[in-house]
Amino acid sequence: MIMTYQRALFFDLQRIMKSPSPVMHVLVGPRQVGKTTIARQLADSLGFPAVVATADSPMPLDGAWIETQWRRALMQASDGPVLLVLDEVQKVSGWSESVKLLWDGRDLALDIRVLLLGSSALLMQDGLTESLAGRFLLHRCPHWGFAECRDAFGWTLEQWIFFGGYPGAAAFAHDESLWKRYIVDSLIETVLARDVYQMARVGKPALLRHLFALAATLPAQIVSYTKMLGQLQDAGNTTTLAHYLRLLEGAFLLSGLELFSRGTQRKRGSSPKLVLWNNALVNALGLRSFEQAASDALWWGRLVENAVGAHLCNGLGSMEYGVTYWRDGKYEVDYVVDRGKDIWAIEVKSGTSGDAKGLERFRATYPEAKTLMVGGPGIPLEDFFSLPAERWVV
Repeated sequence: MIMTYQRALFFDLQRIMKSPSPVMHVLVGPRQVGKTTIARQLADSLGFPAVVATADSPMPLDGAWIETQWRRALMQASDGPVLLVLDEVQKVSGWSESVKLLWDGRDLALDIRVLLLGSSALLMQDGLTESLAGRFLLHRCPHWGFAECRDAFGWTLEQWIFFGGYPGAAAFAHDESLWKRYIVDSLIETVLARDVYQMARVGKPALLRHLFALAATLPAQIVSYTKMLGQLQDAGNTTTLAHYLRLLEGAFLLSGLELFSRGTQRKRGSSPKLVLWNNALVNALGLRSFEQAASDALWWGRLVENAVGAHLCNGLGSMEYGVTYWRDGKYEVDYVVDRGKDIWAIEVKSGTSGDAKGLERFRATYPEAKTLMVGGPGIPLEDFFSLPAERWVV
């Protein structure tokens, strides 16, 4: 079932694919959020033939596999347009060079419309920028937000904050033990073991796993690299941790947000703020049940703050936006979004308290900034999560 963002994305792709395109289209997003479903429903809806193939195979694939799928499409293109969908294309060795060669050498008299799907942001981006520059249009399919889960499963805001936005896991929400096993085994382990390790050589796989597990216990918290190293079981250094955070972000799992600084280069060595892109990743690894989490005001506040950060990371993933945090002594702003010269400071309140000293200090430092208070006496949480993040930073 396609809901809200997915529905809009589907109709956008459908509209585009109904006409010949001078570029390929690339759909990137986490595992199990609906990319393949969208592509298959798109193929069924266009009214002309489609070749849909996936590279998510235990066997290593190379450019010959891509050429085979391309030839399958060519065989049908003599009678009219054909849609070619290559799913998990980043798993193919040398995929971008192969696609570039075929695209640049295509017969313009044959109408092949190409849609590439991928679940690794870093691998896709490297291939797109190095080999396919000027030949593609990028589309993003994020984790499911509150609106999707409310419409599809009838979830309350509290259920979504705890269970997160993996649609395939929703069927197990009535049995939390089973739900946690599904998230850990089918999602976390799969992404860590297959997607992350594929992005780059991971010299300390145990350290990467421990880093992710540690982050799940510290959602929306600012943690120094030194403190992280002190709590991890495997020896490493801050450069290694920063690199692993980047890999986890490329797999749409976890971001280490940097400290905001206007007019100067951001402090990449500063303590990162850990934000998991889906609250399911936090609660599946935790010991608290839904009821226990909801009754623990401090922990629930962390979940709400992380959900806001995840909403921003999922919705503002393009390069035009920066998502960071700000701290100056005892003053802090939970999230800062910048786009060009525009700045938005966002403070999250899960209770009724409306203390805005951090926002006030930020505005004193950056008078041009706009401020938002989410939750508490500010924007109701349900309203904030019901709209795309970009609607709040205009």
